[in-house]
Amino acid sequence: MSWQPSASFEAIRLRARLNATMRGFFAARGVLEVETPVMSQAGNTDPNIASFSLAFGGHVDAGARQRWLRTSPEFPLKRLLAAGLGDCYELGRVFRDGEAGGRHNPEFTMLEWYRVGWDHQRLIDECADLLRDCLALVGRETRLRRMAYRDLYREVLGIDPMLDSVEVLRNALVDIRVEPDGLGRDDWLDLLMTHRLQPAFPADQLLALYDYPASQCALARVRAGEMPVAERFEIYLGPLELANGYHELADADEQSRRFHHDAAVRSARGEQAPAIDARLLAGLAAGFPDCAGVALGVDRLLMAMLDTSRIADVLSFDFARA
Repeated sequence: MSWQPSASFEAIRLRARLNATMRGFFAARGVLEVETPVMSQAGNTDPNIASFSLAFGGHVDAGARQRWLRTSPEFPLKRLLAAGLGDCYELGRVFRDGEAGGRHNPEFTMLEWYRVGWDHQRLIDECADLLRDCLALVGRETRLRRMAYRDLYREVLGIDPMLDSVEVLRNALVDIRVEPDGLGRDDWLDLLMTHRLQPAFPADQLLALYDYPASQCALARVRAGEMPVAERFEIYLGPLELANGYHELADADEQSRRFHHDAAVRSARGEQAPAIDARLLAGLAAGFPDCAGVALGVDRLLMAMLDTSRIADVLSFDFARA
């Protein structure tokens, strides 16, 4: 019966306990909870993330009519950091178009937080501490393993993700066949991650992968050197990706270049690009603090806690019943 919840009462109650645990964790550490807009005049330019847009029907003096539902609270949180607020987090709903299925729902819950004066390595430790507290709610224990992105590929697949040719990367997929048209180097690396590496991650291990190829920097700093790397990390619980964090980029000019590159990629695909967030760029230019930030998928964490592969099992009402 479609009027009934898709999640069990057990799952609904566990979500409430999880939210309380996360809020208690940050309260004890002096990290401030904030709320930021769900609708904005600018959107996420990332070519691999689709945003919902909507039209404001009120008076034209109120501002731009086209608005975007946030795919994360990142941009307004960074504006608060630039204004001098300090360590903060937000626990709330975010939206991504086109992502509906067994593991995805277009509306889901994200926890995102920022620590001033920290780098990505220090934030990995805090993220692991939080996840251990959350998993303890269901009696699970886990160990943390830290590993450089490059070392994982070399250890498990015997290839160098930074230097080996695309042909070597393709061959490392072995019997997994993929249509190669339009795929670049990072696409092949992602396929190796999802098809060859992730499925073998130990179930009760938290794996923190750090220092990604510079081409996968997103909103992270790039650390110069003989082999430049993006100062970002991802945390996996078993094969499930839970969190994505950065030593945050503070250079407004570089951020603008990345936004415009994203827009060019979208244009080449014939896709609409959301408006670039000029207010974020202004905040970065005004003096953005050295900090690290991370976004954690709460629904995915609940799926792991309840040992289910269906996101509907942790949502009061999934997309089909909303």
